[in-house]
Amino acid sequence: MIKHHQRHLSKALPVILSLIAAATSSAQDAAPGASNHSVLQTITQGGPLIMFIWVCILATSVIMVTIIIQLAIKLKKDKLAPPPLVDSLRQLINSGNYQEAWETCNANRNYLANVLKAGLGRVGRGKDAVESAFSEHGLREATLLRTSNSYLSVIGVVSPMIGLLGTVIGMMGAFAVLGATGMSNPKELSLKISEVLLATAAGLFIAIPAFVAYYIFRNISQASIVFADDIVNTLVSDIPYEELAGMHIGETFAAAGAVPMAAPMAMAGVPRAGMAMANCPVCAGTVGVGSSPCPHCGSVLSW
Repeated sequence: MIKHHQRHLSKALPVILSLIAAATSSAQDAAPGASNHSVLQTITQGGPLIMFIWVCILATSVIMVTIIIQLAIKLKKDKLAPPPLVDSLRQLINSGNYQEAWETCNANRNYLANVLKAGLGRVGRGKDAVESAFSEHGLREATLLRTSNSYLSVIGVVSPMIGLLGTVIGMMGAFAVLGATGMSNPKELSLKISEVLLATAAGLFIAIPAFVAYYIFRNISQASIVFADDIVNTLVSDIPYEELAGMHIGETFAAAGAVPMAAPMAMAGVPRAGMAMANCPVCAGTVGVGSSPCPHCGSVLSW
C-alpha cells in the first residue's frame, strides 16, 4: 500500500511543480522585457527564509496529494463493507452462529466489522442495547474516517497564509531596495514585486484543490457511512432477541441458559466416552445427545 502511494506521489509532485512553474512563466512572459530568471533561481535568490517558506509550500502540496489518494482508497463502499464479508456474516447470523459471526468481525478491521462486533457483544441484553452499541461505535468509526479529511481543510487555510508570508517578506526586501536607491529603476522594482507575488499564487494554487477535495470527500464519506449502516441494520433485523436473553457473545462466550462451568462437561455440549452423537440442527456441528447448548454455535438445544 505504501509503495502504491509512493508511485502516485512520484507522479503527482512533478505535475504540481510544473504547473506552478508554467503559471509563473506565463505571467512573466506577459510582461515585456520580463526577467529570464527561472522559478528555482527566483527562490534561491530570495535567501534562506524564502527558501524555507517554499519548502513549506511544497510540503503542503505533497501532504495534500497523499491525503487525497488515501481518502480515495479508504472511503470506497467496498472498503467500509466488503461484499464477501457481508455475505459471510449474513449466513452466520441467519443460521444463529452469533459467536462465530463475532469472531469473524474480530478478525477484520473495517467499519462494518467494528460496528457489528460491538452490537453482537450485547445481543443478550436486548434490542435497545444492540442499537445503542451501533450508535456509539458508529459515531466513533465515522469520526476516525472524517479525521483525515479535516486535514485537507487545514491545508486549504494554511497554504495561502504561508504564501502570503513569503510575499510580505519579499515585499519588505523590495521596498528596502527602493528606499536605498530611490525610483531610479521602477521597471526592476516592478519585476521584483511580481516575483514575490509568486509565493501567494503558489499558496492559492494548493488551497483551491484542497478545499474542493475536502467537500467532495466529506460527501463521499457521509454516503459510504450511511451505506454501511444500512447493511449493519439489515444483518441484525431478524435476530430473536427474546430467545437470546442472557447470552454473552465475545471473549467470555456463554449461551443463554448455559449451566455453570462446574457442571458436568456433557451439559456444556462436550461429548464423553460412550456418549451417543448427533448433529446440531442449527450449525450441523457434532454434539452429544442430550447436551445443551451447542459447543459450536451456542444454540440452546431441546431433546
